[in-house]
Amino acid sequence: MVDSNIQRTKILPSEKAFAYKMKLEAEKHQGKRTDLTSSQLATKSKRATDVIEESTGESRDTIYRYIRLTELMPEILQMVDDEEIAFTPAVEMSYLTNGEQYILLDNMQMYDATPSLAQAIHMKKLSQEGKLTADKIDEIMGEEKPNQIPKVKFNEDRLRSVLPSHVNTQEQIEDFVITCIQEHNQREKSKMLSR
Repeated sequence: MVDSNIQRTKILPSEKAFAYKMKLEAEKHQGKRTDLTSSQLATKSKRATDVIEESTGESRDTIYRYIRLTELMPEILQMVDDEEIAFTPAVEMSYLTNGEQYILLDNMQMYDATPSLAQAIHMKKLSQEGKLTADKIDEIMGEEKPNQIPKVKFNEDRLRSVLPSHVNTQEQIEDFVITCIQEHNQREKSKMLSR
């Protein structure tokens, strides 16, 4: 049953996570003897992941990352299934305690944002150190992400058509545009004060 679920063309990350977890447990316990030493059990566990690796085409690391998703609270796992949270940050978030995950969920809803990979790694590290508080989660989630900073783009030909000929380099263009904006703002401010 697990094998047929894993082979479906469209499978949700949560379905794959629980299927891999069930398959790993089944492989670990298949033919298990109680008189084996712990080192032999470790070898048996390794073979279990090899079996899953061969049958799915996924690497051992990927299989374990999917299994980590089973540690997420249901609401966050649903966000992964709905593609609101990327896979890799979700794996990092799975290391947070249930309480920390609930606080994070509240913050995600409040900010209408999900953690970047860097933010998720930062929270995981603080959690492991016992330093992840509600305030720290709020602070991390309130940070502006580099990919959220709007970039200003200009049509180069149009811009060069109005620039003085001595303004050539990217730095000179940037300086010139900033100076023009500052002068414009100063004129506007003077107009407001003279009224």
